[in-house]
Amino acid sequence: MSTLPPDFTLLQVTPELETGGAEQTTIDVARAVIQAGGRALVAARGGRMVSRLEEDGGRLARMPVQSKNPLVMLGNAARLIDLIRRENVSLVHARSRAPAHSALWAAHTTGVPFIATYHGVYHARNGLKRWYNAVMTRGDLVIANSDYTRAHILAEHAIDPARVVTIPRGVDLSRFDPAVVPAERVAALASRWGIDPQDTRVKMLLAGRLTRWKGQTLLIEAAARMKSSGGPQPLILLAGDDQGRVDYRHELERLIAGNGLQDTVRLVGHCDDMPAAYLLADIACAPSLDPEAFGRTAVEPQIMGRPVLAADHGATRETVVDGETGWLVKAGDAEAWATAMTHALDVGTAHRRDMGQQAAARARQLYSVDAMCEATLSVYARVLEARR
Repeated sequence: MSTLPPDFTLLQVTPELETGGAEQTTIDVARAVIQAGGRALVAARGGRMVSRLEEDGGRLARMPVQSKNPLVMLGNAARLIDLIRRENVSLVHARSRAPAHSALWAAHTTGVPFIATYHGVYHARNGLKRWYNAVMTRGDLVIANSDYTRAHILAEHAIDPARVVTIPRGVDLSRFDPAVVPAERVAALASRWGIDPQDTRVKMLLAGRLTRWKGQTLLIEAAARMKSSGGPQPLILLAGDDQGRVDYRHELERLIAGNGLQDTVRLVGHCDDMPAAYLLADIACAPSLDPEAFGRTAVEPQIMGRPVLAADHGATRETVVDGETGWLVKAGDAEAWATAMTHALDVGTAHRRDMGQQAAARARQLYSVDAMCEATLSVYARVLEARR
C-alpha cells in the first residue's frame, strides 16, 4: 500500500451506509486506511453497513449529511468543522453532492485537503444545477469511477484533465470467490427464495434496489415476450430492497401477475449473501435504463464466473466484453432483451461456462478491491504531498 503519514486520519462523507456501490467503496477504503496504519471516520446518517465499518475498526460520525435542506447543510458544515478539528483529520473525501457542499466548506475552513469521487453521472439542465454538481470538482482532485464518468466530468465542467483520475470500483476477491462459498450456502439461499432443488430452468438474476431506472420492468416485459413466443422460459430472480418505494414494488407485482409470470419472475427482496446469489444464478442481468457510471452488479457476477446480459451504454461497455464475457443489449428495448435472453438460453450450459471463465479471469485482473484501494491511497498521498 502507499505510504501515508503515521498520524493519518481519513474522513469520508457519504449520505448513508445502507446499500450500494458508493457505500461499499466507502467501507473498502476505510478498511484499507486502517490496514495501512491510519484511522478512518465516516460521516453519514447511518445504515445497515455501519456494523461492517465498525468491525473493521472504523468509526461512524452520525449526522444528517444526506439532507439537501440549506439550513441542515449549514449545520452539517459546522458539525464537520468540529469533527475535523477534534479528530485531527488529515483529508476529507466526499462521495455525494449534498454532503460535498458541507464537507468542502468544512475542509476550506480548517485548511484540510478535499477530494471527491464521482460515483454517478450528474446531468444539469440549467446553470444552477451545474453549479450544484460542480462542487465535486472544487477540491484538490476528482476521482471518476470509470472512463465513462471521467469523460462526462471533462465535458461538463471546466477542469484540468490532470485533476481527474479514473479509479474503477473494486470487488473483494476474497469474498467473491467461488471456492470459498460452500454448496450449503447456495442451497440455503435457494430455499429462502422458494426455489425447488429439482427446478432445472436457467436462472437469471437482476441484483439491484427496486427503482425504475434499474430496469426491472424491462426484464418483466421481455419475459412476457419470451412466454408469448412459446420458447424455453428462464427463472428470473429480482433481488433488491424497495427502500420505501412501495408503490413501485406493487407495480412490479401487478406487472408480473398481469402477464401470468408468477412462476417465471420472483421478487426475492434484499440479499446479504451476493456471492451465493451469483452462484445460484446461471446468468446475471444488468438492464439499467440509464447509463451506469460503473455498475458493480455487472462486475461481481463475472468474478463469480457468470456471464452477464447488460445494457449497451455507460460503463458496462468497459466492464462487459460483448460475446466473450457476456452480451451487450440495446438499452430499454424489451424485444431486444427478449431476443438476447433467448439466445443466452440457447447457447447451452457449456458455452455459458466458458464465457464465465473468461469473465472471471478478466474481471479479477481489472476490478479487485486491492487495486482500487491502492490507487485511492496513492491519490491521498499525492494530494498530501502537493499540499506540503
